[in-house]
Amino acid sequence: MFFALAFLSLLIERLVGYPDWLFQRIGHPVTWIGSLIALLDKKWNRQDDSFLRRKAMGLAALAIFLGLTLLIALGLQSLLLALPFGLILVALLGASLPAQKSLEQHVEAVATALEREGVTGGRKAVSMIVGRDPEKLDEAAVCRAAIESLAENFSDGIVAPSLWLGLLGLPGGAGYKAINTADSMIGHRSPRHEAFGWASARLDDLVNLPASRLTGLLFVLAACFIKEASPRRALRAIFRDAHHHRSPNAGWPEAAMAGALGFALAGPRSYGGQMIEARFMGEGGRRDLNAADIRRAIRLARIADAMLIAFFGLLALAIAP
Repeated sequence: MFFALAFLSLLIERLVGYPDWLFQRIGHPVTWIGSLIALLDKKWNRQDDSFLRRKAMGLAALAIFLGLTLLIALGLQSLLLALPFGLILVALLGASLPAQKSLEQHVEAVATALEREGVTGGRKAVSMIVGRDPEKLDEAAVCRAAIESLAENFSDGIVAPSLWLGLLGLPGGAGYKAINTADSMIGHRSPRHEAFGWASARLDDLVNLPASRLTGLLFVLAACFIKEASPRRALRAIFRDAHHHRSPNAGWPEAAMAGALGFALAGPRSYGGQMIEARFMGEGGRRDLNAADIRRAIRLARIADAMLIAFFGLLALAIAP
């Protein structure tokens, strides 16, 4: 049943996304969870506490917002499944968790801005989806940033929530989203959050591990359907480059996409005025990327997304009574 839930949730979100009118009226599950995390961060993450105490308070905060999310999701799922067409009703809620439509729109906006407004427009558009210093990016760096965001967020924002939906139902998908939201808000190695966000960051690494590997495989398979792409090169890049990434998970989708399309992604980049040294994913690939290359990456992601939806559909049929 949960594989069918993941299939229906992905299909609904792919077709309609999360409507703007609904977001304006009630917000989004991520904003609800984010508000609670921000409140706990403000109340419990005290600068004058010891490192160990802040670490413990961060663990307690994680237990509270994750436990509350799981209880609410489990209650809603149990209530709706008892109704006629209950699975479809739960899928409507589940469709708020993956972000296929919005991710594609945000990345495509970078390509469009580059084509219409040049590098200035590209910097502005890419600053909406990445945290690096936009003023230091030339056209190629803007394109690399957009494609890296597409690869990483395809794993974190699409594959992971749908995978946990398929494994554990609505509580699994919602619980994953709570962990991932916490990591994005407090999981940074900054003076304020290194201790308080430690538990959230480590748990996020763990729950994203299976999705990152599956995403790499999906990009390899998707490369089989694009004439200029190479599944063999994608596999080679995964095994050669993925483990060099600063994240234990992001290297898999980034290396797979870089290798598949013959790009060099990642490498040195600047955050908050500080230069971060990092190896390139897809070493030896092209670095002089342009808007057309962003659209090639989107095409690869679309094929991988169709494969993901089909994967859950086939699993649901295979185990149907």
